Amino acid sequence: MRALRIILIIGLVLAGLFVAVDRWAAGYAEDELAARVQIGRGLAGSTEVDIHGFPFLTQALGHELEQVDVRLKGVEASADGRRLRITQLDARFHDVAVKSDYSGGTAAAVDGTALVSYEDLTKASQTGVTLTYGGAPGKVKVTATVEILGRSITRSVVSTISLVDGTTVRVRADEVPGEGIPGVEGMVRRKTDFDRRIDGLPKGIELSGLTSDAGGVHLTIGGKDVVLAGS
Repeated sequence: MRALRIILIIGLVLAGLFVAVDRWAAGYAEDELAARVQIGRGLAGSTEVDIHGFPFLTQALGHELEQVDVRLKGVEASADGRRLRITQLDARFHDVAVKSDYSGGTAAAVDGTALVSYEDLTKASQTGVTLTYGGAPGKVKVTATVEILGRSITRSVVSTISLVDGTTVRVRADEVPGEGIPGVEGMVRRKTDFDRRIDGLPKGIELSGLTSDAGGVHLTIGGKDVVLAGS
């Protein structure tokens, strides 16, 4: 009986050591990947990596990770050649084949979301307008100043924001002040309506959806055979 207790104690100690080593190894791999993650051509202000699955060591031996979650804040992308700051990007990389030193990795599939704040979307608009929440999903409020008959007039319109062809954010006013008056509608829409193509996403990642709420504009991302880190 005593011998059995000793064996059980030794087993528990070894199991505890294995878990500790496994978690240390996973933490090391997360740090290495976080230092090398490449999302687009720009840099992220901060990067968090979480490797799923236990035990990690068996995944490491096969150089295949079942899921890697990545959170990046302050990602620098571009919209029609101008800087566009993505406030936060949360991506889940599935079936990630990694190099032995974790200097590179490629995911069979990826899904997730990206958040663009209204402040950053305003900066990328290029038309001198201000964008805020429009009060309903898929709506934004666009405030613009236009010159009409020598007077500067500031007006706000509710616009629909949508994703076109999986690459372009489109903003279109539902209706504008002076609609129907010759020249006025076109003048206002030249300020309030715009398309912005999102460039700089990694090869294989596509935009598949878009909506808005009080927190900003939310993009849905997905893709296959996406480079997580390295080349």
